[in-house]
Amino acid sequence: MAGLAGRDVAVALVSTDEFATWDEPVSWWPRLETGVLAPLCAGRTGRYRRVDWSTGVPSPGEEVEIPVPEVLVLEGVSSGRARMRPSLSLLTWLDGGTEAERLDRAAGRDGEESRADLRRWQLFERGWFTVDGTKAAADSVVSSREW
Repeated sequence: MAGLAGRDVAVALVSTDEFATWDEPVSWWPRLETGVLAPLCAGRTGRYRRVDWSTGVPSPGEEVEIPVPEVLVLEGVSSGRARMRPSLSLLTWLDGGTEAERLDRAAGRDGEESRADLRRWQLFERGWFTVDGTKAAADSVVSSREW
């Protein structure tokens, strides 16, 4: 990725979707910290086991290695959690529209049979973001109308 002063920058993307399940929306976080964040901070390769959703039921998937990047992008629900904010360089909130719009998009992506689980997840998110104050803490807010 072209970046700082016109030079290539090593960027790694870690999505929290590769950790979470319907029953574990955020309790997996210690695996991310010990497997990825702590090793990267120490200058070592991070590793985690991706959740495999190919059968529709979450199960352990392939192991993923994250070489030490210059920039780490952590994406997904809880990635901007209050406890981590002092370690973040930038927190961006992506405003994806109304709950109904987001639910319809997600069901379109994941299949109509997942709508009930997606709605339950959405209710969890609502509570999480309210208690955690994520949007108010964001350095910037990007609306889906801007994507």
